Amino acid sequence: MPPLDPKVEDLAPDEPALTPYDEQHAVTYVRLLDAEKANADWQEVVRIVLHIDPAAEPTRARRAYDSHMARAKWVARHGYRELLARGWPKAE
Repeated sequence: MPPLDPKVEDLAPDEPALTPYDEQHAVTYVRLLDAEKANADWQEVVRIVLHIDPAAEPTRARRAYDSHMARAKWVARHGYRELLARGWPKAE
């Protein structure tokens, strides 16, 4: 299983294939997609899911949110196929 609440970078990967970061942040991506579906406020989501204070760091918070949301959508549309084909990585 991936970690439930891993530390996030300021920007998610923008690679044409799944990365180790994506595997570690699978739960983060699902939480972001669920929040979007529920029409949650992005600032609340970035505070809870990405652990960035949007009031203190508005530019960083917005960039991180947009980057991770875009990656979550890419993984949901394309990246999952690679994961299914090779299997979930084994815990160390």
